[in-house]
Amino acid sequence: MSGEETQMRLYDDPVEVRRGETEGPDQFLWRGRLWKVRAVLAHWVETAPWWQPAQESAGGTAEPVVNADLLVERELWRVEAGRGISSTGVFDLSFDWSDGHWQLVGCAD
Repeated sequence: MSGEETQMRLYDDPVEVRRGETEGPDQFLWRGRLWKVRAVLAHWVETAPWWQPAQESAGGTAEPVVNADLLVERELWRVEAGRGISSTGVFDLSFDWSDGHWQLVGCAD
């Protein structure tokens, strides 16, 4: 990738991830193509929002609704990955602890 700032495109695509010797992703299969992780650029954990918009109760008063999935977490990895010598990109991969699935959520290539 060049030194120019690129726009991250958002996705919600399932991917198959293979972990290496470290806890992070080593390779992933996206749209029939195998990508090799060259570097982990960032790693963080997000939880579901604890709030939702207020809902009106039967008595006509607005009451906040607490999200029951407060403890649901997803782990995100921003990686630089490539296919071959010249094809590289930056990808955001998400692992959802609630269902055990990986998603590709962002890409700048």
